[in-house]
Amino acid sequence: MNKALFLDRDGVINVEKNYLHKIEDFEFIDGIFELCRHYQQQGFLIIVVTNQSGIDRGYYSEEDFEKLTVWMIKAFKKEDVVITHVYHCPHHPDISGPCECRKPNPGMLLQAAKTYQIDLMESLLIGDKERDIEAGLHAGLQLTYFYAPEGTTELTKATHIITSLKELI
Repeated sequence: MNKALFLDRDGVINVEKNYLHKIEDFEFIDGIFELCRHYQQQGFLIIVVTNQSGIDRGYYSEEDFEKLTVWMIKAFKKEDVVITHVYHCPHHPDISGPCECRKPNPGMLLQAAKTYQIDLMESLLIGDKERDIEAGLHAGLQLTYFYAPEGTTELTKATHIITSLKELI
């Protein structure tokens, strides 16, 4: 069985910008490459799980998302980090109805576990929204990290709150 570091994209890998879909607007969060290298060296697969309702809303296309994703994966590769897979949910419940993949549902994590033989009990997730944490908990993860660089007063079910990605190195 494998273990995985599950990462939300917007707000964890890159600075949150509304419906980000252009390479020129993408800004990596400090410490993301070091964090991923650290876990990769410990044998973790690096898997991205991201809600992308901008696709369903018509703000950008699947092709726009794919182009940005390919660019992002190459940027990680230049930093000696292999992104095993990027799962995304293009849906929005008010447009296409409910789905199993949109966080807080665990669909993307469960699909990754099945595809890559991941032991979810040995894996962890970092997210910046409570829906990320809930998806991890619904999938059976024991370690969930709520990333809040400005600190948070929000109640969270996460096992830990971190203000810097470098805290996990």
